[in-house]
This record gives sequence, structure tokens and C-alpha cells, in this order.
Amino acid sequence: MPMDGTGIAKATDMTQLADIGMVGLGVMGANLTMNLAANGFRVAIFDNDPDARAALMGSGHADNLIDCATGAELLSAIRPPRPVILLVPAGASTDAAIDGLRPDMSAGDLVIDAGNANFHDTRRRAADMEAAGLTFLGMGVSGGAEGARHGPALMAGGSPAIWDRVEPMLSAIAARHGGTPCAAWLGPDGAGHFVKTVHICMSAYSMPLCT
Repeated sequence: MPMDGTGIAKATDMTQLADIGMVGLGVMGANLTMNLAANGFRVAIFDNDPDARAALMGSGHADNLIDCATGAELLSAIRPPRPVILLVPAGASTDAAIDGLRPDMSAGDLVIDAGNANFHDTRRRAADMEAAGLTFLGMGVSGGAEGARHGPALMAGGSPAIWDRVEPMLSAIAARHGGTPCAAWLGPDGAGHFVKTVHICMSAYSMPLCT
């Protein structure tokens, strides 16, 4: 992809741009990225560790990946309005990742926090982003690394309109039960992460979430 004078990737036409971005290429982020790429979605990827990016570019899905060296480069490589998934450690690292993206985001851009966030933090982040004219979705992800790669359960919290924007993409990569995608909007702001917390607690006591 051509670069502009700042070294930031600059697409020559909309077809070269990514459908979505991924920040954080640990086990979950890398596997969810490969799931997206394998399902035909183009993903801009960023991690502070260049080795993590290099490993993913060598995974066999490079045709559907755009390697980005900075958050600004990642945003420039995504088709607007730009959705970006965060899969970084919960807490301060999530806030730092959001703060790193915000100066280069535009109205309507969407951050999807797919980490194991405290739902109270998700509610705070959603309010902060909306006040700045940006959008935010808190999304619980269940299924571990295997699920992330081949079909996770996705539990979203935010406005229904925001969910509708990304639902087709997320349903395409989700697990299936009886042919129905295991991806759903569950309520406002922290609802998705709240349900993920309940799921974790029930799993710890070997109690099935669904019967």
C-alpha cells in the first residue's frame, strides 16, 4: 500500500482499504484476526510487538491483512466509518489503547472492546466515547483461542444501531447453534461484558449458560 509523506499508509482506492482493524495480536487477537481473514474480511492489524505482526503476516492469510506499524497507520487503512477491535489486557491497557487511537479517529468511528473488561469500565468508556462523537461497543468473547479461530460466542453491549453496523461481519465469524450465529446484542453499554462475566462465573462452577 502506498505511503503518504508522513509514512502513514494511504490507499489509492476504497477497494484496498480494510473492513475492520485489530489492535492486540496476542493469542485471542491473532486467532480472531485469522478467523476474520479466513472468512474473506480484510483486516488492518497493529501490535506494539513487531514480531507479533510478522508472525500473523506469515500465517497464510496475508492477502487479507494490512500490517500497520502505528495506530494512526491502522486507522488510515480502514474504510470509514472505521470499526476497530481491541483485544488487549483489561484495565489500564485498554484505556491506553483507546487514548492512543482517539486523536486520529473521526465522528462515527467505532471501538469494539473484545477483552475481558469489567462492565463498569465499559459503561464509563461508552459514555466518554459518545461524548466525543465517537462510538463504542463492549463485546464479550467466549470460546478461548479455539473459539476465536473457528467460531466464538459474541455478546455485545451498546446501541442497537452500532451493533447493526457490524453484526453481519461478526455473525459470519461466530459459532453456530442449530444454524443460528452465536452473536447477539444484549443491551446498552456494559451488557455484553456483564453477560460474559456471568458466563465465566457459571463455567467456573460447571454450570451451563444455556440448556
